[in-house]
Amino acid sequence: MSKILFSTSTYEIDDFTNKFFIDSHGFELMKNPYKRRLSESEIKELLSGDIVGLVAGLEPLTDNVLSFAPSLKVISRCGIGLDNVDLRSASKRGIKVYNTPDAPSQSVAELTLAHILNLLRNVSYCDRTIRNNEWIRNKGSLLSGKTIGIIGLGRIGLKVAKLAFAFGAKVIFVDKLKSTNIGAFKSVVLEKLLELSDIISLHIPYNKENHHIINKDMLCKMKTSAILINLSRGGLIDENALFEALKTSRIQGAGLDVFENEPYDGKLNTLENILLTPHMGSSAIESRERMEKEALSNLIIGLKATGLI
Repeated sequence: MSKILFSTSTYEIDDFTNKFFIDSHGFELMKNPYKRRLSESEIKELLSGDIVGLVAGLEPLTDNVLSFAPSLKVISRCGIGLDNVDLRSASKRGIKVYNTPDAPSQSVAELTLAHILNLLRNVSYCDRTIRNNEWIRNKGSLLSGKTIGIIGLGRIGLKVAKLAFAFGAKVIFVDKLKSTNIGAFKSVVLEKLLELSDIISLHIPYNKENHHIINKDMLCKMKTSAILINLSRGGLIDENALFEALKTSRIQGAGLDVFENEPYDGKLNTLENILLTPHMGSSAIESRERMEKEALSNLIIGLKATGLI
């Protein structure tokens, strides 16, 4: 019997009506037995059987993994990023690949704003001081009047720009596909963005070209009062350089939802001027439900396109 694997650990298979459509075509549905993100060896083992369809999370779908998946015809990513999928290898093997680029955008944008506001007003820091029986009325700063520099004005970056603009912030951006101003949002080069911005927020995909786009040299170009936000991919920032910049007050603060190695357990945990969340950008009830529905719909589209249903 042909099988479909749901490797993303949080997927609620039984909640969606499309499940019955898949059931009616005789596929066996398999859940992630580990209930967490899969390693390369684990996903390779799970795909080595009669898996024809995969609703994927963030596990590494490398050429090595795909070479052990002879029956696989469809990968439907439950999320935006495809950097964990070897797209060239998938294409070579005739595997159709889909993602859900719209579903999590609002959720990620709102969490980005939550990071910004939290860091500007020292919300988490003050919460910790009260729990330590201290009463420190820490002076924060307003988003209104600040300049936010957005690296990557795609779906999420544009939403962040609009949210920040509604608070009275000035928006500048750099985007390879958009070299002219967009309404009140001003296009600048990267060096100027780093120099002018009070807040810098990353919204670009991870690839070899973007690896450690924020490194020691780039951090040195920022204001000492700058706040750096990353809810995109961990590999965009050199975490060692960021640690030194925060420890020495080269920049004021940072907010990270993504890390080079996850779950994260590194030295950034020792700093007070950083806000850390566990890759939860898309983890809003409404966005997650939409992502899962779209991922299953994309799976069905792929199964039809390959003649499996």
